[in-house]
Amino acid sequence: MRLASRDRVRRDDAARCRALLRQGSKSFHAASLLLPRRVRDAAAAVYAFCRIADDAIDLGPEPEAGLAELHHRLDRVYGAAPAADFIDRALGVTVRRYAIPRGVFEALLEGFAWELEDRRYESADDLNAYCVRVAATVGVVMARVMGCRDPETLARACDLGVAMQLTNIARDVREDAEACRVYLPAERLGEYGVSQEDLVDGEADDQAVSVVVSDVLDLAERYYESGDAGMHYLPSRARWAVLVASRLYRGIGRRLRQRHRSNPMFGRVVVPWVSKLGLLASATWSWFRLSWFPPMTRPVLPYREYPLDVPETSAGAGRISAVRP
Repeated sequence: MRLASRDRVRRDDAARCRALLRQGSKSFHAASLLLPRRVRDAAAAVYAFCRIADDAIDLGPEPEAGLAELHHRLDRVYGAAPAADFIDRALGVTVRRYAIPRGVFEALLEGFAWELEDRRYESADDLNAYCVRVAATVGVVMARVMGCRDPETLARACDLGVAMQLTNIARDVREDAEACRVYLPAERLGEYGVSQEDLVDGEADDQAVSVVVSDVLDLAERYYESGDAGMHYLPSRARWAVLVASRLYRGIGRRLRQRHRSNPMFGRVVVPWVSKLGLLASATWSWFRLSWFPPMTRPVLPYREYPLDVPETSAGAGRISAVRP
């Protein structure tokens, strides 16, 4: 069936969003090429909005004003007024076509607001709440774009988003500390006589940091496993693309363990192409296995908050909900 023009991303807008994806994330861009065209364009629109939102907070001259502008842009995306910016136009088509609740994007911006507060995280649960806002939200959006609606599959998409964010945090400890940001839980660092300020000041014991980073990577692995439990319910091509993205990101954490023994203070790790080919093969094997055999068990994870979906007619659509498995 031919879609009305308001339900199609303009060709030039889609091309510009895909260019941002290609420049910003080689792993995600490679995985997106496996998606059907309509899903690929929607995924690129979501990525483009997340990219400019992240840049407004991290690189903008006035981050607070940038955050306010992002809320105004959401007003335009979800309102009747046409958007002038190509990203807003593409995202507007995407949220209408796939009925994505605005509350999910509001939760994402709440996570960015926490960054502006230079918030520190005392416990793993606190860190999890941050990851839910800046990453699980994106998992929900992408799952909806791929046609998923049931809460259980959306929860697994949240798990995968959290896993990827934890990988980012483990990889970027040094860069974040140089920017006066610390995401490693204070409680765990304190067990080894290290404070969050020690990280910022460059005085943290490398071995202690390695142990805590290893803990974060262990938690990420559990979330990756739980994310896999939802792959069976994705459409076939989408499943392959998500598995490729998952395996490539998972490979970053494993490379960090192998190369630096979980010590990110040596600098950012890079997964070589030969390893990426192996990860692609692993993703393909998982695709075959999960296509025919759903997981027998679903891992039980610690306390989580999920931006679980509810019917769009509900006033609470897209709200953050506390869930204990």
